[in-house]
Amino acid sequence: MQRIYFDNAATTPLDPTVLETMMPYLTNQFGNPSSIYSYGRESRLGIENARKIIAKILNAHPAEIFFTSGGTESSNTAITAAVRDLGCTNIITSVIEHHATLHTIDELVNSGAVSLNFVKLLPNGHIDLNDLSNLLSSSNKKTLVTFLHANNEIGNIIDINSIGELCKKHNAIFHCDTVQTVGHIPIDLKNMYVHFITGAAHKLHGPKGVGMLYINENIKIKPFINGGAQERNMRAGTENVYGIVGFAKALELATRNYKNDSAYIRNLKLYMANSLQQQIADCNFNGDVFGRSLYTILNVDLPKTEKSEMLLFNLDINHICASGGSACASGADVGSHVIKAINNNPNRVAVRFSFSKYNTKDEIDYVVSKLKELI
Repeated sequence: MQRIYFDNAATTPLDPTVLETMMPYLTNQFGNPSSIYSYGRESRLGIENARKIIAKILNAHPAEIFFTSGGTESSNTAITAAVRDLGCTNIITSVIEHHATLHTIDELVNSGAVSLNFVKLLPNGHIDLNDLSNLLSSSNKKTLVTFLHANNEIGNIIDINSIGELCKKHNAIFHCDTVQTVGHIPIDLKNMYVHFITGAAHKLHGPKGVGMLYINENIKIKPFINGGAQERNMRAGTENVYGIVGFAKALELATRNYKNDSAYIRNLKLYMANSLQQQIADCNFNGDVFGRSLYTILNVDLPKTEKSEMLLFNLDINHICASGGSACASGADVGSHVIKAINNNPNRVAVRFSFSKYNTKDEIDYVVSKLKELI
């Protein structure tokens, strides 16, 4: 039986057109982009064209786009630089951020470099903007505000413009982890107050191991990785040429097909949510699933039974790929810090299904029928 892949928030299959665009740089055009002869110049041209494509789509200047190994490196770079180079001695974030953010902040707090405030969350998992405003007003320190644009587990989308305005008012640095939204939601950087955003190609049918960091032209930071003059002295190390070229093509395709793809995927999410509610008693959802939520993610909240305790394992046996993490820790499964923060009920099981343009309603029907058996 063919596998059903519903874990697109973790990674997406590579688009065949993206692979085709990458192939020359994996074969004949293999030059080091720092070399001055023709092979090197071809690679350099590939990188700079990719930078221009990405900058144009995000409405940024090419000089503001830097390539990295992925979203984690980008967030590490931005958060560390905000403290080390931009003078931030206080950080405001939430407890439901990605570990790339939370673990970086932990290091800075443990070293004594910063104080830390967690913003309150509303019952549906959204950030309490009034509390954010109060935290910014009451701090006399230079502050870094860092939030996910869309939560990778529950899909909640922040009001990026309102948060940006609050940061502007209080002269705070704003880092937004847009890994789940670049290529999935239009982003217009010229008309946002944000200093850093991050992206990863593999979340939008591009290759793994390549990311981007937008650094607003009004700020200057030092490199996070030292050793060479690559990326205009911002990131040492020979560039991942075919990855960068693939990233640009993936973003180009995602942008071109956004209207149709987003409508199609949103329809799949709603179809599955409705099917689950009809077929499974006591089925709920985590986050603001029918409100301000990313159309690619559905986090399902199910009753814990003898069968459902091993739900992900049982889904895998049935050739269904999904991800999860309930609030409680059991054995090797330490649970999800996100679910723990918004729905700390040991008698519930959380499963995340995340969709792409390659999924179908037939797949959803099969998964819902299997879930009904397993619950």
